[in-house]
Amino acid sequence: MTRQLHAEWTKVRTMAGPGRLLLAIIALTTAVSAAAAATVSCPSAGCEHDATKLGLIGVQAGQAVVAVLAVLTISGEYGTGMIRTTLAAMPRRATVLAAKAAVLAGLTVAAGTVAVLGSVLAGRLILPGNGFTPAHGYPPLSLADGPTLRAAAGSVLYLALIAMLSLGVATAVRDSATAIGVVLGLLYVFSILPLMISDPDWQRLLWRISPMDAGLAIQATTHLSSLPLSPWAGLGVLGAWATGALLGGGLLLRLRDA
Repeated sequence: MTRQLHAEWTKVRTMAGPGRLLLAIIALTTAVSAAAAATVSCPSAGCEHDATKLGLIGVQAGQAVVAVLAVLTISGEYGTGMIRTTLAAMPRRATVLAAKAAVLAGLTVAAGTVAVLGSVLAGRLILPGNGFTPAHGYPPLSLADGPTLRAAAGSVLYLALIAMLSLGVATAVRDSATAIGVVLGLLYVFSILPLMISDPDWQRLLWRISPMDAGLAIQATTHLSSLPLSPWAGLGVLGAWATGALLGGGLLLRLRDA
């Protein structure tokens, strides 16, 4: 496994694309969170916003770049034919996929941590000026607050699971454009299906199985009893999606020719 990890790390370190995408994850996530914090206000009469979730809203945009990074981790090799060389040098295909997943997860956690910290800092600096003050029941965002820490750490885990889901899909379909389309469809299109159905039971079911809706429950810090799933259970749903995608992709990787 050490040899496979070193090989995958060398590929990432010597290519320009992954580095730019990691910077894009940080920049886009922080910028969208800051823009949202600057746009929403809490009037003197009070408001019902979840300030922590509002401050982390950029994760919904940054996950798209995470998906692209994860897809290119393996589909880029299929596009160039380099995958044949990789599998010839390291014939244990499951180990190759595990090494790719480990390196990708490490990079995503690193970039995601910086992006989430930047988002929390932006919210802490911007939200008080828009009425989110202690007088209105909104203390400054702080990782010393348990729910905020859970939401921030969970957001980093959320991005890592999105990377695993995307890697599994890309391993299964091989083509970059198709894989990106499938992942973004699962995330964004699936998340709006509950809004298109009037039946409350179906709405609740679709919300519970949606990888994005369920996974982002980890960011909620208020009105938790109204959520269809608890924060950690929601993240568990996304974990199930990611595990299924990796297992399916790994099985196809073993059964098919390169």
